[in-house]
Amino acid sequence: MNPEIENYLGELISHLDSPALIEMESFANKNNFPIVGRLAGSFIETMAKAVQAQRVFEFGSGYGYSAYWFARALGPTGKVICSEADFLNRDRAEHFLTAAGLWDRVDFNVGMAQTIFSEADGLFDICYNDVDKGDYPEVWLMCKDRIRPGGLYIADNVLWRGRVAVQHSVDVFPGWTQAIRQHNQLIFNDPDFDSFINPIRDGVLVARKKIA
Repeated sequence: MNPEIENYLGELISHLDSPALIEMESFANKNNFPIVGRLAGSFIETMAKAVQAQRVFEFGSGYGYSAYWFARALGPTGKVICSEADFLNRDRAEHFLTAAGLWDRVDFNVGMAQTIFSEADGLFDICYNDVDKGDYPEVWLMCKDRIRPGGLYIADNVLWRGRVAVQHSVDVFPGWTQAIRQHNQLIFNDPDFDSFINPIRDGVLVARKKIA
């Protein structure tokens, strides 16, 4: 995205500042920790509110940055089920989300996201995918039948800094670009979902499960 456009969009949501959010973003900047960023964060919050989500599963939660936005949308009766491999990030998430008054809306699990998901019961209003990109097709196939009609599948990094659109690109990790391409094609070819990619940040895919 053109930096001037991104700055302009950022100014429009500057009123969303909070001490906890600023602290989370400062931590990311200081430690080069990948987060969805405020533009994508406010977007997924809006999507969650649009479908009146009450139950969200996150594949890959880091230290709770995306969970912050989902938890804001769900309200006090909702729950974000987080999955993260690093115990330290779980502790960081508790610190940040407690400061934001949102920790009671989160069920934070440490372990492999796919395993935690397979052990969870029922349908979800939203499944959010931000794990290792080579796992994206697998996660989509796990999720598609666990999303309630009218619910959403959301995935970050689906443009992969433009690599998906380039015939010969240099991959960060072998096979990841091809995995994201496969993931995107699977979703856009699925007749049970209406799909769209919002090109903010690194591309945020939203697929809505059709209501029969």
